[in-house]
Amino acid sequence: MLFITNRRLEEGPRSRPGRRVHFDLSDSEPSPSLFFCERRGVENYVELTAVPFFNRLRGGGRPQILFYLHGFNSQPEKDIFPIAARLQALLDRLSDRAVEVVPLIWPCDDDFGLLKDYWDDQDAAEMSGFAFGRAIGKFLDWRDSRTGEAPCLKHVNLLAHSMGNRVLRFALAKWARDRGAAPALFRNLFLVAADIANESLEPGEPGHPITRAARNVLVYHADDDFALRTSKIANLRRKVVTRRLGHTGPENLERTPRNVVAVDCDAVNNRYDRLGHTYFLDDGRGRPGRVLAHIAATIVSGRPAGLRPGERSLRLEEEAAVAAAA
Repeated sequence: MLFITNRRLEEGPRSRPGRRVHFDLSDSEPSPSLFFCERRGVENYVELTAVPFFNRLRGGGRPQILFYLHGFNSQPEKDIFPIAARLQALLDRLSDRAVEVVPLIWPCDDDFGLLKDYWDDQDAAEMSGFAFGRAIGKFLDWRDSRTGEAPCLKHVNLLAHSMGNRVLRFALAKWARDRGAAPALFRNLFLVAADIANESLEPGEPGHPITRAARNVLVYHADDDFALRTSKIANLRRKVVTRRLGHTGPENLERTPRNVVAVDCDAVNNRYDRLGHTYFLDDGRGRPGRVLAHIAATIVSGRPAGLRPGERSLRLEEEAAVAAAA
């Protein structure tokens, strides 16, 4: 499995193709360096560097790429790689092996005390956004430098979960500030249980560049997401009192660009996770959930699945309700 990270490595920041590397899990400070790597097994990582990494992505047999930006309090072998592997296996079933999953790993804390981790990870997410903005630049430079060769025709998608949306917001906001516009890179951006303010996508707000970076921006939200209720309370420390995008969806959908679609997951999120927060995988028995099925159908078709002409929101129902309505 290919991955990109700005976690600090035990071997230091000097990149070299083919070197064996290990995460320095004792250091959760975001590194300004980016590392383009391959995971060959548990704690078995090899650095490729940027150009070989992108060449590998281009040469793979799958026409779709799905970058996965994880949420807070996540560690590589304990959380991130197992979830990415589950995503890969489930999407292989749903898309006929059309999608390659690539984790983007930013440094999360692993202290005693969930609230302390949350506050520390907010800072790490913001600083990591700057690093992953550079990753976008490296990809575009690689793509544009391939004169005389066949272009890279793969569709690029990204799934950001929870605080991973904060990383995405900062990455695209910095890009837009530095270059005057967001990069038109993504086919679909899937914002799942997004831990950012619910007005973030509106013009003039920090997350607005997200809407300019993709053909489709799908916001998956659930009012009974317990983790995001806790997030709202935690943000009182920073004197921020606002509901989260993954809790309510966009505060006012009509104020957001037309490519933003709100997907209400209230009816299904608690079936896949006891906190109703990590609901984009399976039902615990290996069967893809309704949210992931919707994501897969959108990736394959290039259009928000199940959306009627003129509509900008939809509600995912339980399988029984869908069968009864058919």
